[in-house]
Amino acid sequence: MDTVILAASMIDLLKSGMVVMLPLAGSMMLAYGAYQVVVDLRSSNRKRVIDRLKGGTKSSSTQRSDAFDFEDFRRQSGEASGLLAKSIAKLKFTTSFQRVLEQANVNMSAPQILVNLSIAAALVTGALMLFRVPILASAGLGAAIFVLPILYLYKRRKKRLNKLVEQLPDVFELLSQALRAGHSLASAMQLIAKEVPEPAGPEFGRVFHEQNLGLKIEDALTNMANRVDMLDVRFFVTAVLIQRQTGGDLAEVLGKIGSVIRDRIKLFGTVRALTAEGRLSGYVLLALPPLVFVVMLQVNREYAEMLLYTEVGRMMLTVAIVMQLMGWAMIKKIVNIKV
Repeated sequence: MDTVILAASMIDLLKSGMVVMLPLAGSMMLAYGAYQVVVDLRSSNRKRVIDRLKGGTKSSSTQRSDAFDFEDFRRQSGEASGLLAKSIAKLKFTTSFQRVLEQANVNMSAPQILVNLSIAAALVTGALMLFRVPILASAGLGAAIFVLPILYLYKRRKKRLNKLVEQLPDVFELLSQALRAGHSLASAMQLIAKEVPEPAGPEFGRVFHEQNLGLKIEDALTNMANRVDMLDVRFFVTAVLIQRQTGGDLAEVLGKIGSVIRDRIKLFGTVRALTAEGRLSGYVLLALPPLVFVVMLQVNREYAEMLLYTEVGRMMLTVAIVMQLMGWAMIKKIVNIKV
């Protein structure tokens, strides 16, 4: 009897110790992951600067890449460190996600972010399953920990690019005035970098610094168009490239492009105002069924629980959720008018 009591007390002690140690271990691993990211960023920058100062011996292909490829000018950690990070870096999604980080102005490595999120999601899922939380709930929370930061970065990228579009008419007008005042295109971009705030200022400032480091201004502008990947910026870059080859009044062209973009922004605002009712209807239709279900749980709990604890109810609930999401996606597609 004493042995059974002792064993039970030991098990309780072990469980209480795990309750304390698992969150502590998870926090320490996350802190270590963040520390590794910072160390990698600093060491890669330091190594790159030291190599440039020493003029280290490299192969001809590497020297050519350093001389002409300025895509790594702003990227702090393009290389993946670690076996898991190198494996993730080979995925096609990682390359597109790195471009999203650049467009969102986040100076981090895409493979390292994905590795950290995967470790955090696995730790949380394992800890919840260890404490006998249902498998679906544990997996759902782990998936949320992995997906939500990525969705935030995509949202930040979209917000930054929208702000850049709103700045473009003023930027082109300022460029046009600078060219009429006698400035060169490079010095006009330097003026943009000094006078215009984020995000247009740093983007044009990067073009100025790239051409200062020896890259042709045409290539620097092409890099900006590929980096930002927006139609309005490609209009500007195409106009500059044509003017550099054939000649013409670039100031007048920039003024016309700025007026066209300003008219497009006004038209887009009008379209959003006219489609606001449709978007609001979509949000209401998406939120109404969960709200009614919560109310039914309070009013008639037995009736509402049939959807949760019976096989037919769970099937109906699954079909309802899928149809709700499909309806919301269709409404969003209808009201999303391209301008």
